[in-house]
Amino acid sequence: MGDSTVTEPEGREQVAVPRVVTGEAGRGPLGRLRRPRRPRLWFEILLVAVSYWTYSLIRNAVPEQRAEALRNARWIWRVEHDLGVAVEQSVNHAANSVTWLIVGMNYYYATLHFVITIGVLVWLYRWHPGRYAATRLALFATTGVALVGYYLFPLAPPRLMHGGHFVDTVLRHHTWGSMASGDLKHMSNQYAAMPSMHIGWSLWCGLTVFALASVPWARVLGLVYPAATLLVIVATANHFWLDAVGGVVCLCFGFAVARLWYGSLPHALPRRVTVQAAGEPVPAGRSA
Repeated sequence: MGDSTVTEPEGREQVAVPRVVTGEAGRGPLGRLRRPRRPRLWFEILLVAVSYWTYSLIRNAVPEQRAEALRNARWIWRVEHDLGVAVEQSVNHAANSVTWLIVGMNYYYATLHFVITIGVLVWLYRWHPGRYAATRLALFATTGVALVGYYLFPLAPPRLMHGGHFVDTVLRHHTWGSMASGDLKHMSNQYAAMPSMHIGWSLWCGLTVFALASVPWARVLGLVYPAATLLVIVATANHFWLDAVGGVVCLCFGFAVARLWYGSLPHALPRRVTVQAAGEPVPAGRSA
């Protein structure tokens, strides 16, 4: 979708509203909903809080089908062996042999998917308000479709497999913060490992930063973050690497929803949007 720019005498660049949300396409209640707009802080804080609370409530309300989850885990482990890609146990044992490394990974697993995701949302809100709503929609759609996976395919993580010889690194090293082990395990569905939202969220963060950041080192970090997350979820025995594939599929769905709703992928939308009412003349110095 094309957007045009003009430069005012002061040198400031103004970005036009994309064609997909102007004219006939921008009329009516649906058109107004699809039109990129400047986000409102109070609404976004409330929306994110309520959405995560709803996600956690539904995820933990999915029945813990332990027997089926263990069968599915054995099936995935067998498939990976047949394909010659069953590397999780080796990675888990190697990382667990280095105490400082695995302790750091435990804290990484427990905290960074909250901290980094919220940080990227704040960065989008502040510096890319025109792209914020579409990118947030991709994140929400990714998270929503993951709930379907938890319901249809209950899966035990490797650390809970019988005879899998995986190390539950949180229990072994007595680290805090993870709701997957220890005293907090009763607050979270232990058999909702497929898909991995650690991967879905970290890849959302990484691709968003890579696509929109102007600083090269930030773009590199955007690619490193989901790769490091994949290593962590496998090393801590919280996921099979195939769970990560499920997270990628959910993210593709999320971006497809955003593309259908806004008529463009989030990064292609204008950074800042000046919305004109239907029939209102465009101010001098701005592109229609």
